[in-house]
Amino acid sequence: MTEPTAPERPGPTPRAEYPRPQFARTRWLCLNGEWQFEIDRSDSGLERGLRDRPLASRITVPFCPESELSGIGDTDFMEAVWYRRTVRVPEDWAGQRVLLHFQAVDHDTTVWVNGTEVVRHRGGFTPFSADLTGATAPGEEAVIVVRARDSRHQVQARGKQATWYANSECNYTRTTGIWQSVWLEPVPHVHLRRPRITPDLAGCAFHVDVPVSANRHGHRVRAVLRDHSGKVVSAEIRADLDLTPRLRLPLPADRVRPWCPEDPHLYTLDLELLDAHGNVVDRAASYAGLRSIAIDGRTVLLNGRPVFQRLVLDQGWYPDGLMTAPSDEALVRDIQLGLRAGFNGARLHQKVFEERYLYHADRLGYLVWAEFGDWGCSGQGRDGDNQQPTASYTAQWLEAVERDYSHPSIVGWCPLNETHQLLNDQITQLDDVTRAMFLATKAADATRPVIDASGYSHRVAETDIWDSHSYEQDPAAFAAQQQGLAQNRPYANERGPEKPYSLPYRGQPYFVSEFGGIWWNPDTTAPDNDTATSWGYGDHPRSEEEWQQRFAGLTEVLLNNPDMFGYCYTQLTDVFQEENGIYRFDRSDKLDVERVCTAQLRPAAVEKTGHTR
Repeated sequence: MTEPTAPERPGPTPRAEYPRPQFARTRWLCLNGEWQFEIDRSDSGLERGLRDRPLASRITVPFCPESELSGIGDTDFMEAVWYRRTVRVPEDWAGQRVLLHFQAVDHDTTVWVNGTEVVRHRGGFTPFSADLTGATAPGEEAVIVVRARDSRHQVQARGKQATWYANSECNYTRTTGIWQSVWLEPVPHVHLRRPRITPDLAGCAFHVDVPVSANRHGHRVRAVLRDHSGKVVSAEIRADLDLTPRLRLPLPADRVRPWCPEDPHLYTLDLELLDAHGNVVDRAASYAGLRSIAIDGRTVLLNGRPVFQRLVLDQGWYPDGLMTAPSDEALVRDIQLGLRAGFNGARLHQKVFEERYLYHADRLGYLVWAEFGDWGCSGQGRDGDNQQPTASYTAQWLEAVERDYSHPSIVGWCPLNETHQLLNDQITQLDDVTRAMFLATKAADATRPVIDASGYSHRVAETDIWDSHSYEQDPAAFAAQQQGLAQNRPYANERGPEKPYSLPYRGQPYFVSEFGGIWWNPDTTAPDNDTATSWGYGDHPRSEEEWQQRFAGLTEVLLNNPDMFGYCYTQLTDVFQEENGIYRFDRSDKLDVERVCTAQLRPAAVEKTGHTR
């Protein structure tokens, strides 16, 4: 697929690649680069006139003000921040609607254009858009003003962002305001919206739902699927009967090529909206991967066969950009680093990763568990009612699922992580929200397994997947801890036998979705006890040899367990003071990576069964 490129601008434009590769149009305008900026420590800016006057400093978008790459580098708390930029909408967009897109802004955002409020959005991880009709038009100047509120004093999904000043343990520097690309796009008055692409391997077909902005009489939707040999199949259907037109694209037998880690084949998919006279009103480019996911007992099947999921925990943080990758190449490199170390995928941890990461995972055959950055609702009440996520958690998570539904690399959904709350006789807010997020995910996507909460509080009895987190460092003790799975007594996170976090296990597929986390800094064998400067799990190994033996021993326990469908090792890179990565925070090697790879690549017990369909 040929991607749109950013229009040329004076000087380099940061992160200038097209932000939305799975729904691409050729015309767009990247608004990354220099914006006016002002910190509003007490959120009094609206009263003080910040919406209507020039701002005091400059920032480089899309990098957050806490990051070095933004040019600000202020890591203190900001209740609110303001942005301002004037842009001329291209004249050759005449006759089109103009959409203003924000890929992610943390956390509560209001946007004004030429003094008119055009959109509000809550949530720091998902995109939102504004139709600028009535506020500006092609050939006119648009003064864009953005206010982002990001209080540490309220319940909000913030992932690994610390609510205290300094980094410590596994909590990191905050991200406030714009942290992904901002861009303009012209669309026809009646236009295509993001498609939902569902692979149907059993039926050798794709099902494509194509929402349109209006169901005009005589309009039709056309889809053309291609591979490297050219056109595979096309289909056309009326767009004036159903709110969301649905097409089926059956593949000839000789053009069926399933997507898998060994062969991440992608078909290109061209979509067109036609008017009553057959003229093309709108068009967009996409792509699709044909693969299936199924569950048989404790086995998770990919394309009808067990593929042991050798996952690595990826936090998606960078020394200079924080939650924002410094470049598109940095996203690719992180996947390549995982593959090089022998992992075939990642659990994307406490963050909704940007769309371009998933695009590269699709291309490179990297399995992904997508997760919500739900941390930020604990410590709100008494023990047993201390986690109080709000209704906005469900809304934000559904935005993420809708955005990412069509990516073949995603093999599972994880709405919540480590909700440390004991079960008691009361139905709590956490119970309600956990169930709501689980059921909403299942309703939004019937094709992938959903885990209600990774580790600790499994509060949905029928969750598709069960897991635990264990940072036991001794391989022998780890093996003893995990051996009960064969008798339907898997290791479960709990405070004690009489203080469970989870409902009883019901025979679901099981994996240890966090383990290892071996605390290792090769430059010292005597780590600082200050957790702000060095932190990890277990005793610090005295040598790399000891690290390698511990890693091989722990992974061997899980590879040898015939009832385990995968694992997730903590973690891909160090992050600030957290020194338990395979690689350093700057992505350089800190140990013999080839040896790490060798320890993982022998066949797992579940892969030796020959179970295929």
